[in-house]
Amino acid sequence: MSEMTEERMVLCGANAYEQKYYYNREKFDSLPKELQDELHVICVLYTEEVGGIITFEFEEDGSVYINTMADENDFDYDEIHAGLLLTQIKSTRRDMLQFLSLYYRKVILGEEMEDME
Repeated sequence: MSEMTEERMVLCGANAYEQKYYYNREKFDSLPKELQDELHVICVLYTEEVGGIITFEFEEDGSVYINTMADENDFDYDEIHAGLLLTQIKSTRRDMLQFLSLYYRKVILGEEMEDME
């Protein structure tokens, strides 16, 4: 998994086909360990439940983008269930996603707190 995806920086992801989890330690090692662990659990549980690939990525403006995909020939992948689970993650982890966005803007982009309002 590359560090950048279409101008997005990858934070982490899981791949059901390779049964692997990736975390971009080079860029995000200073993220609190508890949050790193939570992301690990979310990614792995998602791929165990619906299959495919999930990645947490940052847009250029610092917003969090959760990317999901499946191989074209993966007939076990349930797009509807995957979409519902993604919606659930976005809803129940809203505070975490907002924190990640602020973290990215402050630590990676170097924005001042006044700029973030």
